[in-house]
Amino acid sequence: MSAEAPRPAEAEPAKAELAEPGAEPATLGLDGKVALVTGATRGVGFAVARKLAAAGAQVILDYAHSEADAERALRDLSGLKGSAIARRADVTSPEQLHALLAEVRERYGRLDIFVHSVASWHPMPAVGARPDGVRADLSAALDPLLHGASAIADLMAYGPGRIVAVSSSGAHRAVPRYVGPGIAKAALESLVGYLAVELAGRRIAVNAVATAKLDKGPDTPDPATAAALAARTPGGRLTTPADVADVVALLCTAEAGWIQGQVITADGGLGLRA
Repeated sequence: MSAEAPRPAEAEPAKAELAEPGAEPATLGLDGKVALVTGATRGVGFAVARKLAAAGAQVILDYAHSEADAERALRDLSGLKGSAIARRADVTSPEQLHALLAEVRERYGRLDIFVHSVASWHPMPAVGARPDGVRADLSAALDPLLHGASAIADLMAYGPGRIVAVSSSGAHRAVPRYVGPGIAKAALESLVGYLAVELAGRRIAVNAVATAKLDKGPDTPDPATAAALAARTPGGRLTTPADVADVVALLCTAEAGWIQGQVITADGGLGLRA
């Protein structure tokens, strides 16, 4: 399922049909696009990889740890419209990140979409926070784009390109014991704006998608809090990884090319409640 496809000729993208969140798209104009998704074998990253592969993209699933998760992810993506391969690389390491990007160049000759969904969380309060844990969370949020932006932009020289980062409502709200990723995501959103300004002239759109607490099914932590937040959400439920993936995919379409440096919130309206 890792067969390569030549770069498609520029064409008028077909209109996507209306569908429920997470439904397979008829087309999003992403057929044949080359997409690299970091942290792509679990959670939001996997949901994004699935959405893009279902839309016809050639997806590289980056992962740092579990071979079993990577094998499961490839099995789950088998049979979709696009293709998928998995590559192990810790994208917070400049050496491993650049080796991964070099392989993308050698294999495909270009990159159309880069989705940054790697994150870490060291639970702690702000008062008495462990600086090493906060630094680790900052590294996960910032290093892939700080170290990789130049090489990623060069791979997108054919244009148009899309860079999308996954953020969190914790960037702007004081979530208990979330100080590390909260600070990290706030810094990530600022970096998205700076990159958007510098890369817009190269036909590369840089944006972020933020969400609140996610419904991870049986793996959702603190079910009581999850239930309370679901009841407060105007949409009537918590956000799922597929909901986030839908918005990421929309930002990758041709029609989203004039959206630059924005943080799109996908939370079912939870953030609107007083």
